[in-house]
Amino acid sequence: MVLFLALPVVFAQPPDLSGVWSPAGGRGGAPPQPMLLKPTYKQTYDAKRAKEREAAAKGEQLAAAGLCEPYGMPSMMQVAIYPMEIIQRPEQVTIIGEAFSEVRRIYIGKKQLSLDDVDPGYYGHSVGHWDGDTLVVDTIGIKESVRGYQEMPHSEQMRIGERIRKTGANTLQDQITIDDPVVLEKPYTYTLNYKFVPNYEMVEFVCENNREYVDQNGVVRMRLHDK
Repeated sequence: MVLFLALPVVFAQPPDLSGVWSPAGGRGGAPPQPMLLKPTYKQTYDAKRAKEREAAAKGEQLAAAGLCEPYGMPSMMQVAIYPMEIIQRPEQVTIIGEAFSEVRRIYIGKKQLSLDDVDPGYYGHSVGHWDGDTLVVDTIGIKESVRGYQEMPHSEQMRIGERIRKTGANTLQDQITIDDPVVLEKPYTYTLNYKFVPNYEMVEFVCENNREYVDQNGVVRMRLHDK
């Protein structure tokens, strides 16, 4: 008689993404494909880009959105050189951007809500699950006024997919796919890279907007005296 011993099933623990991560150079992964906007949106988008280039040639900056408004998703995932902090628990991953002190919460193992059940906002409703060593995230409910990636227009039907994973002991990658059947001809994918910053303490970032203002041409100006 042969006895078969039942071996315990071992489930791999997901990697720990906790800590502070700073934007790193290079995109990694496949180069992004062209952003294919539907004709109505493309015309407006191209006109705005041309106006921005004209302003830049004059040494001016056009206001991307209302001053002191948070970036929201997906732009908050990489704002200039500002780092972000990841706090990881089994049931939730929280991402805090130093710029504007933005906070988003990813609920692990929960079912995504319907669009009708989400009040549109800057960060939407994010749910995630682990696919091996990769955190797969689905985000919906971003209101139309929130600036899009590279100022891309979007509707409230925009859906943001992410695949977040470590690419090394001290490197992190976020592959982002934007799907919007109203604005885009097809989904648009790009990749962000980060490097681990040990022992960094996040600092407070409050936009008080004491001196900046937007003139009648949409150009950001600075008040030289208090008025």
